[in-house]
Amino acid sequence: MSAIARLVHGTVLTLAAVGAFAAPPAAAPAAPPVARVEPVTDTHFGEQVVDRYRWMENDKDPDWLPFLKAQNAYARSVLDAPPLRAELLARIRQLSGDIVAPAEVQRAGSRTFYQQRPAGSNNFKLFVLENGKSRLLVDPTGLDTATSHVSLDWWSASPDGSKLVYGLSKDGSEDSVLQIMDVASGTILPERIPDTQAAQPSWLADGSGFFYNQLTGKVNTPERFLDARARFHRVGTDPAQDPVLMARGQDRNVKFEKIQAPTIFTAPHSRHAVLLLGDVRSEKRLLVAPLKDVLKGRARWKPVADFADEVTDIDLHGDDLYLLANRSHPRGRILKVKASAPSIARAKEVVPESKLVLQGLTRARDGLYLRAMDGGIGRVERLGPDGRLADVALPFDGTVRQLAADPDAPGALMLLSGWLTPTGVWSIDAAGKVADTGITPRPAIDVGAYATERRFATAKDGTRIPYSLIYRKDFKKDGSNPAFISAYGSYGAAAYTPAFANRLLALVDQGAVVGFANVRGGGEYGRDWHRAGQLANKPNTWRDLIAVCEDLDANGYTAPAHTAIGGRSAGGITVGRALTERPDLFAAVVSGVGWHNPLRYVAEQNGYGEEPEWGAIADPAGYRALKSIDSYQAVTDGTKYPAVLLTTGVTDPRVAPFHPAKMAARLQAATGSGKPVLLRVDFDAGHGMGSTRAQQDEEAADTYAFILAQTKR
Repeated sequence: MSAIARLVHGTVLTLAAVGAFAAPPAAAPAAPPVARVEPVTDTHFGEQVVDRYRWMENDKDPDWLPFLKAQNAYARSVLDAPPLRAELLARIRQLSGDIVAPAEVQRAGSRTFYQQRPAGSNNFKLFVLENGKSRLLVDPTGLDTATSHVSLDWWSASPDGSKLVYGLSKDGSEDSVLQIMDVASGTILPERIPDTQAAQPSWLADGSGFFYNQLTGKVNTPERFLDARARFHRVGTDPAQDPVLMARGQDRNVKFEKIQAPTIFTAPHSRHAVLLLGDVRSEKRLLVAPLKDVLKGRARWKPVADFADEVTDIDLHGDDLYLLANRSHPRGRILKVKASAPSIARAKEVVPESKLVLQGLTRARDGLYLRAMDGGIGRVERLGPDGRLADVALPFDGTVRQLAADPDAPGALMLLSGWLTPTGVWSIDAAGKVADTGITPRPAIDVGAYATERRFATAKDGTRIPYSLIYRKDFKKDGSNPAFISAYGSYGAAAYTPAFANRLLALVDQGAVVGFANVRGGGEYGRDWHRAGQLANKPNTWRDLIAVCEDLDANGYTAPAHTAIGGRSAGGITVGRALTERPDLFAAVVSGVGWHNPLRYVAEQNGYGEEPEWGAIADPAGYRALKSIDSYQAVTDGTKYPAVLLTTGVTDPRVAPFHPAKMAARLQAATGSGKPVLLRVDFDAGHGMGSTRAQQDEEAADTYAFILAQTKR
């Protein structure tokens, strides 16, 4: 995986002593708790905004944890009531337990490393394949206790495969502690480096050390992700002595904002290093310097590309630096510059823009492999040493989740999935032939009863919005079917491309149609598709979802009385504003760990870094954009809202729990429909990245039971 592809963005929220509130009280409450109202008024550019539940932003408030406990107890009393839930959970456990789920793969020397959750396992583990045999390297489940669990957050093998660096964290917090392993012996070395949630390690060619990123801000504060720094660790030395190679204000010739994290990247066959400066945006700022000077702490970084050049991925090979650039080419093209004398103005175009959206690139001995997408369907191309570009024929239309290659070996590995085909590890050889490696066994799940369909809805401005459906083959278009339509639409990410339906088949078994809307704000059609749902254009995102639901109604797939919508994380903005704008169009809304009060991003550790995507509250245009996406502030008293299920995890590092908590309290006080508004709280989870299979199974059972109770008549 390339350097930029490894860049992640997230935050951590930890609360003290939550274990005491993990179990609901013996007596089921008849109603949700009434939240304390303590209005605070803010004035932005002459406009007043009243926040009734500002106190929820303080996780030390004495009412906070009791409120979450009581809300969860009420939610459990409603979610546990339907007899169908037990049937759903049994089917979900069977579906998730039978599947071996791969997450990431890497070739390094003679070894292949792969992270996957084995059949029946509760969490992901890391294995190494060598000489035809697999061996377990990292098993975080062995560190679990009765009340807590540990997850493998990230990992990277050295180029020769001799060493491994990886991050572990507790309870889904993603607050990683870095560790190092000698791969041959499995020995875990004594070094421990904290605050490495987004470490992005980059090894030297000989495996003697690596560059990494370290956070400096205090956990659970708005400063958590500000002023991160790039360091270098030599294996076997004291991490406390690791030199800081880049930090804001350290180099007067390299100025950058506090929200931008510096990451240093190098490659086995190059004498150069690249400095990546990035934030929530896909594009990065790039500088280059001789590797020997970087290691000595005296680098003179030469600029390569600025944010305006819209470079979203790179490959470094010898003196050649390849750039995936999007400026004036929204679907991307590949440029080549000299690392010793970088100038994007004099760059050579080696792959022109086409109908495909270029997503990433990785280096093999036989050329550059390009990961691409056509309206959400994955594609692979290879740029050979002779400069010729060739398509790689894939066995089915699906999603290429990852391409991995070794610059010293031909071919590549990829993770490939489809709506009805589980994710597998596939190989591409030097002749372009694709084959299943067998690393991930095929599950014994019969998908013969299901069908998929790709459709397009028309938005009010005439834009065609693609969406995909899964349903049983005996499905009838009579308008009576339950429907669950999910959407995201943020950061230029193509969130809902073909991925095995897995647990969702339990919902489809009940006669529901499951759908995924590729709304604007995502990246299905490149940078223009993203910009059309970004900042002031964000209303297009939820209105595209509305258009998809109206299209389903008009064509007999479902009807408003049977329709549920769902979104997770930034998808909470999408479904939250669809809810407040068109409450008549839905019977139920599910928001998983969703953003609902973005006007208050200044109160959470994952806030300031979001400004390029949503807007800065200190700027008049930014304030207007933020207010337009704030569903909490858009709730109106007396409105007949549909049933709503909001979920949160108290260690969530990306969306602070006050977002769903405030939204739940506001909707419970405002709704005039009498339909339930539930706040489901997981006290041993965060944003979901580190959640166990059991946790995911339970949440899915709750979600599907809730949807069917509201939509199946």
